[in-house]
Amino acid sequence: MNEVLILGEIKDGSPDLRTLELLSAGKKLSSAAGGGCSILFMGDAVSGAADKAGAYGPHKVYRVEDPLLKGFQADLWLSALEQACSQIHPSVLLMSHGFVGMELGPRLACRLNSRLSTDCIDLSIDPADGLLLRTKPVSGGNAISVFKCLGEPQLATVRGKVFPPAETGQTPGEVADIQVKIDPSMIRVESIEKVKEETVSLDKANVVVAGGAGLGEADGFELLEELAAALRKSFNNVMVGCSRVAVDKGWISSDHQVGLTGTMISPDIYVAVGISGAIQHLVGMVHSKKIIAINTDPACNMFKVADYGIVEDYEDIVPALVEKLEELS
Repeated sequence: MNEVLILGEIKDGSPDLRTLELLSAGKKLSSAAGGGCSILFMGDAVSGAADKAGAYGPHKVYRVEDPLLKGFQADLWLSALEQACSQIHPSVLLMSHGFVGMELGPRLACRLNSRLSTDCIDLSIDPADGLLLRTKPVSGGNAISVFKCLGEPQLATVRGKVFPPAETGQTPGEVADIQVKIDPSMIRVESIEKVKEETVSLDKANVVVAGGAGLGEADGFELLEELAAALRKSFNNVMVGCSRVAVDKGWISSDHQVGLTGTMISPDIYVAVGISGAIQHLVGMVHSKKIIAINTDPACNMFKVADYGIVEDYEDIVPALVEKLEELS
C-alpha cells in the first residue's frame, strides 16, 4: 500500500498545529496515490497525543515510546525514526519545516539513500509514476520550482500555513506500537547550554501591520509600532511585519519578514503600508481574512488583493488612524 507517513509533534499533550496541517497534506496525497495516511509520534509519553490524533481520521497512529526519547535528542530520534521507517515502509514521509524536521530530514535521507526536498509550499502525486512532486521557492524566493526525485520513502519538509489543518469528527485510526532499540551510546552530540532567543512569531498573530520600501527609511517602523500599540487595545496578538526590501535595507530584523523567504501568515487583519506587492510577498499573506493597503501608487499589486485601500502618504494616514483608534478604545 502507498502509505503516507507524518512525523507528528506534540504541544501541551496534543498534536500541534503543524502536525494537523501535515495530516491535511498527507490525506490529499494518499487519496491521489490510493493508500492511507498515518501519523508517527515519538517520545517518552505520547499515548495521550496519539489518542487525540485519532479523532482527525488518520489511517493509523503509530507510537514509539522510550524514556530516552524525552525532549529532543537528535541522534536518538534519528535512530528511532530510521527503525520505525524500516518497519512501516512508507512511500512518503512528511515532516514540518521546523527545528525537528530540519534536524532529522537531511540525516534520515542520507541513511535511507533517499532525497529530501525542504520548505515545500505544495505537494502532489505525479499520476504517471506515483512519485512525489515537491513545489518550493528557489533563487531566494524569486522563482518557484517543482522537483521530483527517486528513492523511497519520498521525503519532504513542509512550510507551515500552506495547508489547512485537518478537521475532527472522522473515523478514528488504529493505534499501533513500534518497538525500537536505542541506547545512550548512540549520542554523538551533547547540548551544553540552551539560550532562549526572542523572536517574532508572525504566524501566530491575529493582526499584522507590515511595512515595505514605501516607508522610505527605518524610522517609518516607529509609526507602525504606534499603530500596532493602538490596535492592541482592541485586538489580541498584534505584531509588526515587513517585506523583504525592508530587511535587505537593514531597517528591521529578518524574523519580521512576510513572504516566501519569510513567514507564511493568515491573520484576521493584515495592514500593508508602503508595500507594492511583489509575488513573493503576496504568496505569504494573501490568505489573510481582511487586507488593508496604504500606498501612494494606485496601480501597485497590493491593491489588487486588498479588501480596503487608501491611496495616500502613510505619514498622513497612520497618525490619523492611531488617533481614531485611541478615541474608540
